[in-house]
Amino acid sequence: MTFPHTALAAAPQGVDGVALTVFVLFFLAVTVMGFLAARWRKAEQSANLDEWGLGGRSFGTWVTWFLLGGDLYTAYTFVAVPAAIYTAGASGFFAVPYTILVYPLIFTFLPRLWSVSHRHGYVTTSDFVRGRFGSKGLSLAVALTGLLATMPYIALQLVGIQAVLDVMGLGGGEHANWFVKDLPLLIAFAVLAAYTYSSGLRAPALIAFVKDGLIYLVIAVAIIYIPIKLGGFDEIFHAAGKALAQPGPTGKPRGELASGPNAQWAYATLALGSALALFMYPHSITATLSSRSRNVIRRNTTILPLYSLMLGFLALLGFMALKAGTDTHGNAQLAIPQLFADMFPSWFAGVAFAAIGIGALVPAAIMSIAAANLFTRNVYKDFLKPTATPEQEHKVAKLVSLLVKVGALAFVLTMDKTVAINFQLLGGIWILQTMPALVGGLFTRWFHRWALLAGWAVGMVYGTLAAYGVASPTQKHFGGSSAEIPGIGQIGYIGFTAFVLNVLVTVVLTLVLKALKAPDGADETVPDDYTADRGDKGVTPDLPPAPAEAPAGH
Repeated sequence: MTFPHTALAAAPQGVDGVALTVFVLFFLAVTVMGFLAARWRKAEQSANLDEWGLGGRSFGTWVTWFLLGGDLYTAYTFVAVPAAIYTAGASGFFAVPYTILVYPLIFTFLPRLWSVSHRHGYVTTSDFVRGRFGSKGLSLAVALTGLLATMPYIALQLVGIQAVLDVMGLGGGEHANWFVKDLPLLIAFAVLAAYTYSSGLRAPALIAFVKDGLIYLVIAVAIIYIPIKLGGFDEIFHAAGKALAQPGPTGKPRGELASGPNAQWAYATLALGSALALFMYPHSITATLSSRSRNVIRRNTTILPLYSLMLGFLALLGFMALKAGTDTHGNAQLAIPQLFADMFPSWFAGVAFAAIGIGALVPAAIMSIAAANLFTRNVYKDFLKPTATPEQEHKVAKLVSLLVKVGALAFVLTMDKTVAINFQLLGGIWILQTMPALVGGLFTRWFHRWALLAGWAVGMVYGTLAAYGVASPTQKHFGGSSAEIPGIGQIGYIGFTAFVLNVLVTVVLTLVLKALKAPDGADETVPDDYTADRGDKGVTPDLPPAPAEAPAGH
């Protein structure tokens, strides 16, 4: 999820021993679960990507629901949605309608992607694109886009952990020795890297139960307990309205309690564009392909909106922080952790901090696995070693998952956090440009592979240049994700504008290339592949048998 830019700074704070103890106990518990997950539903032959990177494609409805929820609703979501409300008001609520829009959209194409991937043993979206259009070049473009978009996303999970550690007073303050300051984050990273390497996707799938249970508990308590302490929602909205009406850095009001007419295009295009992009991310697809049947995916698209209800409650915490006068020390990302520290008893603040911290570990693990799958299948095997065995793919993927996390950690430790946020904004713009090839290919073979590649390139270049030209009060470039829509004159989401240009170029060039009878790639799929379910006959990938199914609903 992408969110408006907010300033980042450290928050000096004394250590709360009770909150820290509760946080550490939960962290130790999920660490043990992460390592034990290696034995959960383990197949006899586990040295392959299907087992390590997709959990043996064996997860049922509830495991998939928690895995997808843990995947999509991250620690950064927990921190950034209320921070956006705290900073700018109603515009931050775009995250709520876009997560409502996304589920009817994915109901139309995710079951088809699961079916064709099941039939042909596809592990990534790039596998499907290569098979559907017979183009390694287009497949590579999709893979590199996924890798580029995923790296800053992982970094932002570490930013979410840092926000919690700052509020708990760990690290010794801004002027401490760098090693002492970053030691807690280094320890969290080392644990994450170790159990992901050992257990693969099974680790975040198992831990997701704890993560989501904690988040639901914390939000349920917060939405009742905090308003009681603050005098009710009438008082909260009244105080938030007054605070948002105060002049911001530009001299204009810093935000609105309710979105005004001037923001309608920006709000609508950001919500729609974000909805279209969410399930283009590699980690979303990895969690999807790990399920054991087509119907598991269909059921999940109907029950995942429960997370959107949770997200709506979560957004209200931003208004509560305004009413409470929460001191963020110049860092809006600390608004909710600091609100919890101020409002909750120490022991429950520790539970809340654990929810955010574990909420970073689950998606970070899935994202690193998804990135490793992409590199292994669509760079290493397609271009570096086409004869790679399943065992070699397995080894490479485990190593790449470590390298991806090391890169994200280095990003967080060596660069200003605003850089990570800027690249995350770009990531949403970039990943949306893979939609014509992926979703278009699931329904039609009409698009020409060269046209899709050209459309992708146009969307990537336009989106990057347009984002580069956006300034904010704190920076000259990459200051946001909205700009004027060419030919309309309204402010809109850059990613959606780039997507429209992408589609136009793809359609026009397809017509031209077909008229010129340009060679089209071979399609290795057949119509029946897109409606196949578990057990249906078809192309069988060269993989070991899946573990025995668990009882339904597990």
